[in-house]
Amino acid sequence: MSIPQSGGGPIESFDQLAAYMEAGNKPKADWRIGAEHEKFGWLTDTRQPLPYAGDRSISAIFAALEARYGWTPLREGENTIGLTRNGANISLEPGGQFELSGAPLVSSLDVGAELQNHLDEVRSIADPMGVRFMGIGAAPEWSHETMPVMPKGRYRLMTDYMGRVGTHGTQMMYRTCTVQVNLDYGSEADFVQKMRVALALQPVATALFASSPFFDGKLNGHRSWRSRIWRGLDDSRTGMLPFAFDQGMGFQAYVDWVLDVPMYFVYRDGKYINALGQSFRDFLAGKLPALPGEKPTLSDWADHMTTVFPEARAKKFIEMRGADCGDQAHIAALPAFWVGLMYDQTALDAAWDLVKGFDQQTREGLRVAASVSALQGEAEGVKLLDLARAAVGLSHAGLVARGLGEEIQLKPLVENLKTGKIQADRWLDLYNGAWGKSLTPIYEAASL
Repeated sequence: MSIPQSGGGPIESFDQLAAYMEAGNKPKADWRIGAEHEKFGWLTDTRQPLPYAGDRSISAIFAALEARYGWTPLREGENTIGLTRNGANISLEPGGQFELSGAPLVSSLDVGAELQNHLDEVRSIADPMGVRFMGIGAAPEWSHETMPVMPKGRYRLMTDYMGRVGTHGTQMMYRTCTVQVNLDYGSEADFVQKMRVALALQPVATALFASSPFFDGKLNGHRSWRSRIWRGLDDSRTGMLPFAFDQGMGFQAYVDWVLDVPMYFVYRDGKYINALGQSFRDFLAGKLPALPGEKPTLSDWADHMTTVFPEARAKKFIEMRGADCGDQAHIAALPAFWVGLMYDQTALDAAWDLVKGFDQQTREGLRVAASVSALQGEAEGVKLLDLARAAVGLSHAGLVARGLGEEIQLKPLVENLKTGKIQADRWLDLYNGAWGKSLTPIYEAASL
């Protein structure tokens, strides 16, 4: 999840909220790729989650990354909660999930190289400690009580709120991992087209990258339990954004939706002030109960934008949020998949043609089917395997048109489509076969 945002000074006009998004418009030559992935640390001798403090811990790894590789610490109070270097960040999810938010890069090959370098650095420190990291969509065995709690004020507030508004919120916070990519847009019209394609095809990403068939030490009946969790979290801030397909969709329509999402907090002087359930519209009017008489800044608005969690999320760029984390090849494939669809206009137009006939029921049905059955799912007569083949084909053509050789990154997706099986299916086969219905082997099998 996000670190405190730097959006700007006082909001003096309502129009500044949409203008904040409009400021993200970039010429195509300046479009970049920012990839993020989360992973679970675990202790090799006990298979328990990596704690925050101690000799073998997140803190120890942070300190070594700082000393050995030149990362700069980010602190909240006395605790190091993240690292930064050359436009990239390492941050922590609530349960200690170790997240790389990469620098804005030109190609998905650059993203793959950044990923390799990150994993090499982390392994060089973690391996001698007896620590490994898993690329998997949900913790297969650990209970909520087992998970460490990171020392971040934002998460303390969210944990309380999540327990009151949905059935799966704390599962998402503490026991899931994702991989996503952040992509630019060139204009409001480009933003709208990309958001619509992103939302309509997120079920394909969920299906292709599904890797969470185990939870609480047993089968959960889904290929992507992480995706299922998001459907039971907080309807006010998640989902497929049906309004995005309405006439009049644009920056202002997205702003209007975010404004009506209840607040979590306001960040002031290094501390998170509880504003749970309060209204940003009231904040604009100087009537926020948490800060009576005070009006927000653009940094407050940027922070609030990070507390909505739709399947595709907008800021000054668009985040693709539908995929489970997986092995290294799949982590590298996710940016390539979306870049091929989004950064070549011919591919983007063809992708929109592929999904523009879907109604809300079909889009939501595919979302559910992807979490349950992955590539074998279907809704309203649309088969996810067929849709995924078409989408990966368009992505491949878009990457070839870019002329950078990025299409090689799609290799694991091509293999998934060839067999009709994804990572979750392969692990299920092992669980029901060679593993003898034991989850002990999943730790090594999923390690990065």
